[in-house]
Formats: sequence, C-alpha cells, structure tokens
Amino acid sequence: MQRLIADTGYLVALGRKADPRHAGAARFADRFAGQLVTTSAVIVESCHFLAPLARVELLLSTKGGRLAVIELPVSTYPDLAATVHRYADRDIDFADASLVWLAERSGLRRILTVDVGDFSTLRLANGKRFELVDWS
Repeated sequence: MQRLIADTGYLVALGRKADPRHAGAARFADRFAGQLVTTSAVIVESCHFLAPLARVELLLSTKGGRLAVIELPVSTYPDLAATVHRYADRDIDFADASLVWLAERSGLRRILTVDVGDFSTLRLANGKRFELVDWS
C-alpha cells in the first residue's frame, strides 16, 4: 500500500471548499487508494484553520484507516527542538518539525504540502530530501 505524509496545507485545502486548492485536493483524494500519514501536531494545526463541520470530517477520517495519525510523545520534543533550531532562519513551526521527525522514523519522504519552500529545503538526518507530490 502506498503511504504519503500529509501536511496541514493539503488537509486544509481538502476540508475547505472555499480554498482555491480544494478541487485539486478533492480529485487527488478521490483517486488515491493508499494511506495518508501525519502527526497529531498537524491535526491540531489543521483544525485551527477549518470550520467546525470540516474539523469533524477530518477527525472522522482517521476512523477508516485512510488517515493514520502518529502521536508525538514528549520524549520527541528534544528532537523537534533540534530541528526548529537547525532551521531557525526559515522559522519552521512545531507541526513541520513533527513531520521531519515522522519522516526520519518511518522512512516516508513523499509529502502532500503547499509549503514547497520549506519542504524543499528541509533535510532528513540521512541528508535526503522530502519528495513533493503534485496533487493540484
């Protein structure tokens, strides 16, 4: 089964019909047969940008297994802090740092994001880059 990392921008575009990227996100979701993987930090950030009913949809999407959410134990915070520090000039946030952590632990590098600038720059511990998936 194909697995892709999902960032906030993709999840928000999918959940907000008024988002200019919504149609592309919805088309991609309809034809993607694999599993999206994200972190609890991305879910929290996405919910901040979504209307209440869209939040419900996002949270319920975890039920069927199409969206897997990885919880971030407090023990990961030093790793996240190191990533935020390493990219202080880019001002990456907690959610983005959590996706770096997820990619390093899972081996997944393909990501759905609108944050092309940051995710083109971020490097994993092994020096590899994220692979940006065109979903628009």
